[in-house]
Amino acid sequence: MAATGKSFIGFREGSQGKTTFRAFNPATGEALDPEFQAASAAEVDLAARLAAEAFGTFRELPGAKRAEFLNRIAANIEAVIDPLVERAHLETALPRPRLQSETARTCNQLRLFASVVEEGSWVQARIDRADPNRKPLPKPDIRSLLRPLGPVVVFSASNFPLAFSVAGGDTASAFAAGNPVVVKAHSAHPGTSQIVGEAVRSSVRACGLPEGVFSLIFGAGTSVGAALVQHPLIKAGGFTGSTGAGRSLMNLATSRPEPIPFYGELGSTNPVFILPGALQANGTKIASDLYGSFTLGAGQFCTKPGLVFLSDGGSSEAFVGELRRKVSQAAPFALLTKGISSDYEREAVARRSRGEVAVVAEGTPGSGNPYAAAAALYQTDISSFLSHPELSEEHFGPSTLLIRYSSKKQTLEAARNLEGHLTATIHGTEDDLREFSELVAILENKVGRIVFNGFPTGVEVCHAMVHGGPYPASTDGRTTSVGTQAIFRFARPVCFQSFPDSALPPELQNANPLGIWRMVDGQLTRQAL
Repeated sequence: MAATGKSFIGFREGSQGKTTFRAFNPATGEALDPEFQAASAAEVDLAARLAAEAFGTFRELPGAKRAEFLNRIAANIEAVIDPLVERAHLETALPRPRLQSETARTCNQLRLFASVVEEGSWVQARIDRADPNRKPLPKPDIRSLLRPLGPVVVFSASNFPLAFSVAGGDTASAFAAGNPVVVKAHSAHPGTSQIVGEAVRSSVRACGLPEGVFSLIFGAGTSVGAALVQHPLIKAGGFTGSTGAGRSLMNLATSRPEPIPFYGELGSTNPVFILPGALQANGTKIASDLYGSFTLGAGQFCTKPGLVFLSDGGSSEAFVGELRRKVSQAAPFALLTKGISSDYEREAVARRSRGEVAVVAEGTPGSGNPYAAAAALYQTDISSFLSHPELSEEHFGPSTLLIRYSSKKQTLEAARNLEGHLTATIHGTEDDLREFSELVAILENKVGRIVFNGFPTGVEVCHAMVHGGPYPASTDGRTTSVGTQAIFRFARPVCFQSFPDSALPPELQNANPLGIWRMVDGQLTRQAL
């Protein structure tokens, strides 16, 4: 489909907004057609009301029907992959192969959630049977399961126009749990968003679902997002983006008359610890792979390694030399938005002016393109790093900071002083792991995923994945925004006491008609009662 520039309010197109904006090609700075129209306050309200009206029907949809809906979205996206990738390339300057891969990841994610809800055990059904003869008081029959929350607002990310956007992980997991979704499209890739939005909307129609199951809202500033998260009919939010924007929305969500859960993935610099044995045995290759990781996607991954703790010693010079060589030869990168580019350059200027930070190498600067950025490698010592906590803040773009250490004690102290991150990486030998065993225990309290002898810029979509971490990596470190455990963010436990069997949800009925795994009197079983 050709982008129309209009929001999707259920099956209707928005037409009342007065504010307009355009997408830009980051490679050229060229404005792209069409002009997009921000939704009006009345349209935001209508989207929320339609979602609330659809909730009663959608929440009762059997798992097999919900799976059919998710599978159809994936098929519809695949049917438009060529124009979708082309539009996304124009709006983001991300390479076409990367966007094709991201499309596949998005569709695989939808199908993974479809398999979860079709099987059905995700609801965590628990049954404690009655015991009328228990003394001193009879024990009642108590049964519980997870139920959906209600309409969810999802905020698309700038750096993943597909996998963390309109039909990305937040939307897929919210749909899977039985919640209607209102998506606030990102203004950096609105045409891409509209193509995917139509794939979702046509799936709603094809599956005979109420129109309010899905809406796609455009807005160039903060007012539309703020209105959505504060709307009394919205019951949860999902967000991927900057710490500042995410924290502002979280504050709005929690200060409402009825506070709602807000699941935000915010800032992370993803520390890497290169231990002495690994540095000596494999330092040059680790340096080469590190360069590939922190410049992947122009350094605009939330899992980009932005802090590298490097052991001093003879082997470290070869490591730094390899990084210096690669960074010095790097061509300019195109960042996603002018805002990201200006923030990157502002921090680069600040780091160049700091006495405790040395510029080890810089790549070729851009030639007048306001979206361009040069790769950069900085270095400091661990004492300066500990004295200046601002050095640990996220620098979004193709740069990283080396922190030199000379003892295990210094390394452990630095780890203890880290704030929350999505990931931490350890490069080491088995001897290193024995010597630095305490490091792993410290990092368990700092991150959601610990990587050994690899790099964090590759998030597998699977059942065991954790993509979250203590604040500010995410607003709730107990959750993940990637993998099937993401479904639990958009559901809550409901308990039924002493209900007749016929009045219970199928998942809790004695016959177990869905054949799911249940905990019965403390034991997991699929048997009927």
